[in-house]
Amino acid sequence: MTQPLGPVMLDLEGPKLTAAEKRLLLEPTVGGVILFARNVENGYQVRQLCSDIRRVRADLLLAVDQEGGRVQRIKEGLTRLPAMARIGERYRDNPEDGLALAKDAGWLLGMEMAACGLDLSFAPVLDVESGVSSVIGDRSFSSDPQHVAQLGSAFIQGLHDAGMAAVGKHFPGHGGVAADSHIALPVDDRPLEVIKRHDLIPFAQLAAQLEGVMPAHVIYSAFDKRPAGFSPSWLGMLRESLGFKGCVFSDDLSMAGAHEAGDPKARAQAALAAGCDMLLVCNDRAAALEVMLACQGIETKRPAKLRYSRARPDLDALSALGRWRRAHAKLEALANQSNPSAI
Repeated sequence: MTQPLGPVMLDLEGPKLTAAEKRLLLEPTVGGVILFARNVENGYQVRQLCSDIRRVRADLLLAVDQEGGRVQRIKEGLTRLPAMARIGERYRDNPEDGLALAKDAGWLLGMEMAACGLDLSFAPVLDVESGVSSVIGDRSFSSDPQHVAQLGSAFIQGLHDAGMAAVGKHFPGHGGVAADSHIALPVDDRPLEVIKRHDLIPFAQLAAQLEGVMPAHVIYSAFDKRPAGFSPSWLGMLRESLGFKGCVFSDDLSMAGAHEAGDPKARAQAALAAGCDMLLVCNDRAAALEVMLACQGIETKRPAKLRYSRARPDLDALSALGRWRRAHAKLEALANQSNPSAI
């Protein structure tokens, strides 16, 4: 039987738990922890940090943003993953090779994250690159929605092979706006039908394969004046029209794109009312404490279903796996081709 969790996912100050953080993690409103680069020294240290967290609360959901390319929090001791656009280029030249590489990337990512003690990475990115978004850019598989859907499906299959949940982002698509929702509130003024025929395609095709979805802090003005993560209309479409049954994670409620909903308490209430299951509140401890206060007594079962439930692979033993050796060599070679100065 799945035990419910509190709806708040917090961040930490550094690579080790502080006494104050240990007390904070015991609060029932806290259901998860997300790691950032400041929490990371190498894969072994992350494994120890996750173990320390689980000694405080064994049930917490532990997550990270580990996509590849420029979004890779854990670098030392793990595979350097290429930006997903490089896999998209391989697919364009040779679809069979591209799909195999995407599947291997998902599997290797899942195995390495599980070996580090984590439950999930917020991946894959299912945004369609449109040539205008600097924050998405080469994080996207492709500018072709069908290519994103095909490669996203292969990546998800790889994650599932490794026993890890897949969290697609940023619903219904962040690729069509220039502004970065970390520092501004982007507005996408395109007609809804254009978004449906383009950005929404990967989410529509993959909703049944995903265990989690993260909506964008973007206003799609033709459909709703509220950002998608605060919109019952968008999240209702995700649940009802697309048939998504998994966990909806808010994007970070401390981002500038979330401030449209008001103070931290108002943001939390708006996200929950819209249909979010778990709320991320990062880089602002005062806001996190306000959100926790607003969420007292609230529990949800959906995030708990995303815990890694298999026996975890050993970080030192991954290199003994033939599939890991092959995938590691291919993916690091592609990452080095993309960024020779990093070799």
